[in-house]
Amino acid sequence: MLLPALVARSYGDLTPDQVRWLHDTLQLEEGTPRAEGPGARTSIAHRTFTDTASNHLVLELGRTGDNGWLLSVYFEGERPSTETVEHHRRLFRGLIDQLGLRLREITPAATADEVAVTPPQPANVEGEIGVSWDLPYNELDQAWFHLGLRKDAPREVKEVKLRELMSFPVWSAAPEPLRSQAEEFLRNT
Repeated sequence: MLLPALVARSYGDLTPDQVRWLHDTLQLEEGTPRAEGPGARTSIAHRTFTDTASNHLVLELGRTGDNGWLLSVYFEGERPSTETVEHHRRLFRGLIDQLGLRLREITPAATADEVAVTPPQPANVEGEIGVSWDLPYNELDQAWFHLGLRKDAPREVKEVKLRELMSFPVWSAAPEPLRSQAEEFLRNT
């Protein structure tokens, strides 16, 4: 089964010529969507390749809605090396910039600008009545996974995701150990 190693989400309008250029640049054949695995429904073209460790990888171009674009690397079996992932991160960011698209997020994020953040939530008009903490963690180390991060995620990425969590009304009901640890984490940035 194919699993995502890197997914860059961006948005903006592309002309048919720009889409063809993207196919050519990534060496994709037009009209070759991936038919199986997660994200296959958004696929418009892909190609398989191997990295230096002979891992089976898939490079893919996908589309969401009228102006959403996905550039992805999937793997089967061994996770690709950090070097392979970072090479594609630089490639995807360069293509997004060159085409004038706007970056939404890259997963996994390496820098703060690669994190998609939900706009701050309005306070409950009844003064937070009914807000309760239903999440299964009380400690900051437990929260990273819930926030979509690995424990070894870059600190600046953790900071952005933590501030996002703290912007939700439910944060007022978070357990004290979590709140204290979160504040300490942000003080040390």
